[in-house]
Amino acid sequence: MEHRIERDSMGELEVPADALWGAQTQRAVDNFPISGLRMPERFIRSLGLIKWAAAKVNAELGLLPADVAEAIQAAALDVADGGHREHFPVDVFQTGSGTSSNMNANEVIARLASERLGRPVHANDHVNMGQSSNDVVPSAIHVAAALGLTEQLLPALNHLADVIEAKARNLAGVVKTGRTHLMDAMPVRFDQELGGWAAQIRNDYQRVAGVMNRLSALAQGGTAVGTGINAHPEFGVRLASALASRTGIAFRPADSYFEALSSQDTAVELSGQLKTTAVGIMKIANDLRWMNSGPLAGLGEISLPALQPGSSIMPGKVNPVVPEAAAMVAAQVVGNDATITIAGQSGNFQLNVMLPVVAHNLLQSIELLANASRALADSAIEGFAVNEERLQAALERNPILVTALNPVIGYEKGAAIAKQAYKDGRPIREVAEEQTDLGAERLAALLDPAELTKGGIKG
Repeated sequence: MEHRIERDSMGELEVPADALWGAQTQRAVDNFPISGLRMPERFIRSLGLIKWAAAKVNAELGLLPADVAEAIQAAALDVADGGHREHFPVDVFQTGSGTSSNMNANEVIARLASERLGRPVHANDHVNMGQSSNDVVPSAIHVAAALGLTEQLLPALNHLADVIEAKARNLAGVVKTGRTHLMDAMPVRFDQELGGWAAQIRNDYQRVAGVMNRLSALAQGGTAVGTGINAHPEFGVRLASALASRTGIAFRPADSYFEALSSQDTAVELSGQLKTTAVGIMKIANDLRWMNSGPLAGLGEISLPALQPGSSIMPGKVNPVVPEAAAMVAAQVVGNDATITIAGQSGNFQLNVMLPVVAHNLLQSIELLANASRALADSAIEGFAVNEERLQAALERNPILVTALNPVIGYEKGAAIAKQAYKDGRPIREVAEEQTDLGAERLAALLDPAELTKGGIKG
């Protein structure tokens, strides 16, 4: 590999000849050969947007020559639009402030801008003007997460809830055995069961969306320690306004730069809501797996779409692969939340020093939940078929239906009838007709599974 010589305040070092980055990025590459995980694409996009906005504002304030600002803006938007991803090689596990990633962006944008302008553009003096890694990286986390929610996760959750509700409407008349403790319970309708799922997802949507107001508050303008040293007094306000105009998200300066630099409480809050969403996804995925189990020795209530062979040794086996994948996503998000929680505790005086891992885990959780939600909706819930004969057979054998007789014959008599039905393996109506004087017609009315899903006392 051919190299060129780059210089920074620590001296000279070799950089690959075709790399757009400079000396500080190369030092990070050399110092952190840890995971092979690079910073998320949406984070790099947000760095590009911040650098674009900074150059725009600094030109408006008369601090940066117009032609330099225009070259930086064009290069920054190129980065924000997904260009040159291969030139962002810094590992997630790097300096805790994310300085290496900020300088990576500064150096790449400076080189692109220099080529465009035909004279040198400085990574620090020009691209990073009015900024510090200490306010850029927390701001990029907020911008990236806000974009991830509005563009990806919230629409995906809405889609999942829509699909569940549509499926519920199609199955409104289908009654099944309810289960508590995984044991037979009173009947429910499919639309009631699925309605519970939809309510979970709708509530998760509201929980996640509720963080947006705090997520839109940016650290930008606080610079090194929150005092705003080396930034124009209007820099933070103007930069937030520029970002808001470009993204459609109501970004604003944080109420306290000192809080915004030193803590990651909003990221921790969002991660907690993502964890709650993951719990809901896990619940729905496991319900689907149980309902699909069998098909002969399990519940066999539904048949999920057959997507791929399920075994390398057992011919004909088909597994609930999408719910399984969704459950694994949920597990990953819960683990990510644990990491973000610990990272959030790592604010020492004026700076949190686990920012890159917060960015990585938070953005990964958003993307995973969004993709899993759509997969669960489109490849599992929308297309599953109900095995109505199996449902009806289970309902007829369910002794717990005797619960509906409690107001008429009392709990103790009902328990005795249920035990006898269990023992004999006979329908509850048959045993109840033998042990009460209610008669077949009244028992049929009292024990009608569809009527029992409507609640209330049956007379």
